[in-house]
Amino acid sequence: MKNPTLLLIMILCAGMSAHAQIRINDPGKVVERQAENRANRKIDQAVDKGFDKIEEGIGSLFKKKDKKSKNDGESQTEQTDSETNTGAASAASSGDAAPGTMPKPTLQSYGKFDFIPGEKVVAMEDFSQDAVGDFPAKWNTNSSGEIVTIEGTEGKWLMLGPDGVFYPEFIKSLPDNFTLEFDLACTSEMSYYTARLRTVIAQVASPMEEFGHWGTYNGYKKDAVEVGLHPKDAGGDQGNTAFVVFGGQAGQEFMQNEKSFPAFHVPDHNLVKVSIWRQKTRLRLYVDDYKVWDLPRAFVPETKYNFIAFANGGYSVESDRYFISNIRLAVGAPDTRSKLITEGKFSTTGILFDVNSANIKAESYGVLKDIAGVLKENAAVKVKIIGHTDSDGDDANNLALSKKRAESVKEALAADFGIDKARMETDGKGESEPASPNTTSEGKANNRRVEFIKL
Repeated sequence: MKNPTLLLIMILCAGMSAHAQIRINDPGKVVERQAENRANRKIDQAVDKGFDKIEEGIGSLFKKKDKKSKNDGESQTEQTDSETNTGAASAASSGDAAPGTMPKPTLQSYGKFDFIPGEKVVAMEDFSQDAVGDFPAKWNTNSSGEIVTIEGTEGKWLMLGPDGVFYPEFIKSLPDNFTLEFDLACTSEMSYYTARLRTVIAQVASPMEEFGHWGTYNGYKKDAVEVGLHPKDAGGDQGNTAFVVFGGQAGQEFMQNEKSFPAFHVPDHNLVKVSIWRQKTRLRLYVDDYKVWDLPRAFVPETKYNFIAFANGGYSVESDRYFISNIRLAVGAPDTRSKLITEGKFSTTGILFDVNSANIKAESYGVLKDIAGVLKENAAVKVKIIGHTDSDGDDANNLALSKKRAESVKEALAADFGIDKARMETDGKGESEPASPNTTSEGKANNRRVEFIKL
């Protein structure tokens, strides 16, 4: 497979390989070749503004990493969900990172992370069904954008064009309790003057009528909540900014937080995981393991939120670009204590693992901490931990993998949270007991779960 090196502001012209990957080191050099391939582009001016310059062979935004073997266990669909090479570049990471790779976060490095995803996945988007070079089929926009790959990362990304709103048409209602997670990347030399990338949660009647050309929600209405991220603050190139705008009965509120998110200002690793948690009126926002906001009254109870979008107010430098991927929407407020102690069974999709591996991902910390708390409060309770997979891959390998993952959860609860191993048994069911049909990404995500059965 050919993987020509591209600058981050560019896309392949017609006739070049559809499997190109994005690479960038010095966006400033782009200006020298702005018109190099404009004649080959036959799309509207909005696309031309940012996507019509090609450069080969200059560095990379994400340095190449060795890819893991995919000869056993679950398929690429699961791999996209269960391993996304993101996270904070934590000092508590075990061992030194290989040159050009992110130090891998550990459960210990996420010790203050209390995010717990919703109990049922209702929407997932990893763009696996879309071709590189296309705008995703299940999305809409008033701007432009396309699917790309980024060297050194798994899966596909949506590269956002200038001055616009980008929204998944398949999300049509949002309950009082939900979680939204996604990966966010940007170019290595992002301009301070480029607008923040906004995540909009709103009640709308007609999305394209209510959102302006510049990607800003008109008037910050009380039926919308926005959170925004930018990789640099007003002080220069070592900080980040985050803001939230939310509506209320007395008007709108605007709050700002300046925090250096390690992964979001290192030139070779401008990539973070964003987690948003709504509980009725409460809003929590996390970037990697850092809790940016915990606001008790951000959402309006009477508002029927039905819309999620990513709004880009414009790139100051044409080489700037935002990218999003691995979007996961889950609903329901997990009640671990009630389900495990009263009902005798608790199931979670919030414990994630590396690809074809029993290694637990660091962002699982909040769920594990919650389960450990219930077990500590009920010292006489014993549990059986059961791993499950989706139906992709070999049956025998999936069965073995599910057993290993259950054992890893047991070891983590013992080593990191002090739960006596004698209180925990393990087992694995592989793909034999699906919770949902294995016909959609959402169904497969709900089948990749860990159950706790009260003994």
